[in-house]
Amino acid sequence: MSELMGVYNRAPVEVVRGEGVWLHAADGTAYLDCVAGIATNALGHCHPGLVAALTEQAGKLWHVSNIFRIPGQEALAHRLVTNSFADVVFFGNSGSEAVECALKTARRYHAHHGAPERIDVIGFAGSFHGRTYAAVNASGNAAYLDGFGPRLPGYVQLSVDDWAGIEAALRAPTAAAVIIEPVQGEGGARAMTREWLQALRQLCDETGTLLIYDEVQCGMGRTGKLFAHQWFEGAAPDIMAVAKALGGGFPVGACLASAKAAEGMNVGAHGSTFGGNPLAMAVGAAAFDLLADPALMAHVAKVGTQLAEGLRALVARYPDVAVDVRGKGLLLGVKLVTNNRDMMATARQHQLLVAGGGENCIRLLPPLVISEAEVAEALVRLEAAFATTRAQLNKAA
Repeated sequence: MSELMGVYNRAPVEVVRGEGVWLHAADGTAYLDCVAGIATNALGHCHPGLVAALTEQAGKLWHVSNIFRIPGQEALAHRLVTNSFADVVFFGNSGSEAVECALKTARRYHAHHGAPERIDVIGFAGSFHGRTYAAVNASGNAAYLDGFGPRLPGYVQLSVDDWAGIEAALRAPTAAAVIIEPVQGEGGARAMTREWLQALRQLCDETGTLLIYDEVQCGMGRTGKLFAHQWFEGAAPDIMAVAKALGGGFPVGACLASAKAAEGMNVGAHGSTFGGNPLAMAVGAAAFDLLADPALMAHVAKVGTQLAEGLRALVARYPDVAVDVRGKGLLLGVKLVTNNRDMMATARQHQLLVAGGGENCIRLLPPLVISEAEVAEALVRLEAAFATTRAQLNKAA
């Protein structure tokens, strides 16, 4: 009997070493990793720049808490602010914590301006914002609330296709904020359109509702821009949560906000023991500098197009297995006819690691440094998995 709490349905793979886009298991099998720690190891496994930053800082100082000034926070915050809409940053340890800070910042803003009744957070079906209690209430998957008591008050769930409902919710006198992933991750790699995001931004401006982007998965270069919403003019948020790739595999999360949106976040309004610790800041700064390189963003756009075109060709050849490709950059989903969990296992048999996703999708989230040759190899291995699945279907027929 395992002494670990049984909350994970783990794949039967014991990984012991990683290098670039490859993971090596204890039995000697090498896997092409298109999960990347769920879009976290954006620079691949054991990137030498990150290893050097961590090793150097580890010999100096690990943790002091936010009682004291931590210069590394100021350095990484400056990088984030300089390259985004934001004026201020709060550091935590994860995407969930970044989302929690975003939600608290939004409600606190309205209370600070004399409207404490404005508490409603409007979220969307298919969204995922983390596993803390407020984050699961903001998310669009009711299963994550099962058995944990009543819903928290002030959380509204809508469909992204229900514009009339969205407008009514934002015009309600209790509306505080709307939270959306510009490219949904777990919900099935659905990318929001330019027109949709711009219309949402305009409606937020009209109603005084704050716009929160959850770019925990789609941010930090995954779509070919440093932040996914930067593909579109006139769509910047008031508050944004980032994490995952921000630390390149080391736990780092951040809530970014405009000075106006953060007006209520004064001394004592929020905090974190480990958030922004010197180790995380050293790795985060090194990761940021590598991820913000325009050459890497151009590479992501190039290989993302290569992967998407290859996936569409696969879907065309295997209509009995898959029906659609969605997403942006290197956050891509393939909607299947057959069961996505079965496909994940079949792909592992061909030494390819892919993630699951909503709407019966598999997600491909490789490190951003994946080469064109490795993209081609991933497509070869996925086609082998599709062929195996087709053979099983024919045998069962």
